[in-house]
Amino acid sequence: MSIDPILDVRREPPARGHELIFDSYSALPDGSGFVLVNDHDPKALKYQFEAEHTGQFTWDYLEQGPEVWRVRIGRPRRPISAVPPRRCT
Repeated sequence: MSIDPILDVRREPPARGHELIFDSYSALPDGSGFVLVNDHDPKALKYQFEAEHTGQFTWDYLEQGPEVWRVRIGRPRRPISAVPPRRCT
């Protein structure tokens, strides 16, 4: 089992932090994740994920303040039936 990378956005401006978070999520292979570290509850970010990536992410609080929030954001494994079949030529 690999250790999830940590993305600490506490010192980033909010717009830059969101950019880093979504770039990190976009780069995730199926079945992997990263740990977001923030200085406030990122629930607005969760709502954005729900709107833009419905059913395509996991969100698990690891620590919930009052000074530090840690959330594991993951990309679930796709079921085998969701993987398009290969074409033989």
